[in-house]
Parts: sequence; structure tokens; C-alpha cells
Amino acid sequence: MPSDKPRYAISFTPAPHEALGIVGANWVGRNAYSGQPIEPPMIGGMSLSEIAFHTALPRRYGFQGMLKSPFHLAEGTSEALLLNALMRFATGWKPFFLPPLKVVRRRDSLAFAPAVAVPALDDLAAAVVSEFDPFRAPLSEAELERRDTGALSPVQFANLHRWGEPDVMSAFAFHMPLTGPLRPRDMERMERAALEFFGPILAEPVEFENIALFVEEEPGAPFCVHSLHPMGALPARRTA
Repeated sequence: MPSDKPRYAISFTPAPHEALGIVGANWVGRNAYSGQPIEPPMIGGMSLSEIAFHTALPRRYGFQGMLKSPFHLAEGTSEALLLNALMRFATGWKPFFLPPLKVVRRRDSLAFAPAVAVPALDDLAAAVVSEFDPFRAPLSEAELERRDTGALSPVQFANLHRWGEPDVMSAFAFHMPLTGPLRPRDMERMERAALEFFGPILAEPVEFENIALFVEEEPGAPFCVHSLHPMGALPARRTA
């Protein structure tokens, strides 16, 4: 698979008018719908450059929670076929609410995650991974070696070789990244900053009513929302 072809990811991201989406875009420093950069937030005790540095990774991917990690299209598939399949898939799932999100420490970074388990979300994520696996080009040996860090559990190792990513199915844990890797001395400060910045928004339930297709047009480019696919009976709507 030529490396200059687009990659796609299937994710959840708040609709552009929703408060969580607006504040999330401000936090990571980029609007994933328009692709436009946003000046990092002012947070007491932290410089703009420090915030920008720690949010560089989620800024590239946009404020989102992935259901299916980035993939190139398999031979015999196309963007149009993927869009049609995703539109049909979304209509078969009813919208639901996520419980209030909380800031969690995930390995060496910070992320949002639901305060309690959400079986409907876990079922949706598993269905996305399996349903759209035929659209995923197989990983090369080099890609498999790069993703096998040596710290994978047996389940994660099996997932990597079956689905192209380790943290799926029973190993899935929905999260929306807020930072890249943090040093231990920065973890608590960034955690306080995130709690201060998002504030009362964290107490609000989040409606999960769309499935988003993200696209990376070329290697290293930022991921942007290609289209939102409403869950229920409405057709997909193009965002750009």
C-alpha cells in the first residue's frame, strides 16, 4: 500500500455546535471540522508554549475518541464504498448518552473517559472494528513490529494480528486524549489544568448521536472530520 494514500479513522467527536466540542477544540488547539488552528488556552501557572507542547499529539488527531484506529483502504475498496457502508451502519444504531466524563491517567498521558462502564458504547466499538475490517489494508511486517511494543498482553497481541490494533474488543476502553506523553512531574499540573479548564462541562452527560469519519489526507497531516453519520434514520452529512 503506497504510503502517500489517505488514512481513515472511525470515531466519536461532539457535533461542532456542542459545548464539549468547542471547549475540547480550544484545549487541543485545533478545530477538527475546519482544520483551523486555535490559540492554546490561558491557564494559570502555565505558559502558552507549555500547553501547546503537551497537547501537540491530540492536536494532530483532533478532539475525538477513536472506535477504529487509522487505516489505509484495502485493495478493491474506495472512499465512496466506505462512506456508503458507514452511513448504512450508523442508521442501525440508536443514539445514547455517555455518563459524565472524567479526566483519567491513561498510561503516561491524560484523557477523558466515562465515569462508569457504557455497554452500548463497548458493543458499538466492537461492531465498528469487525464490520469495517474488510476496508482495512493489512499491516506490513514493519508496521506490526512497530506496534508490538513488547508490553502487550496475550489478548492485545492477538488483537493486533487479527484486527490491526491491540486495544479493541475485550481490551477496548473508550477515551478522548487530552495530552501526549507526560513526565511524572508534569502529570499532576496538567491534570489540574484540564479540570480547571473544562470545569462544569464534565458534569454534563454527552449525547453520542453521530459516528464520525476522520481522514488524514497525507502522511503527517492533521486528521480532520470528513463526515458525520447520524445514528438513526438520517443520511450522512458532509462537513466540508
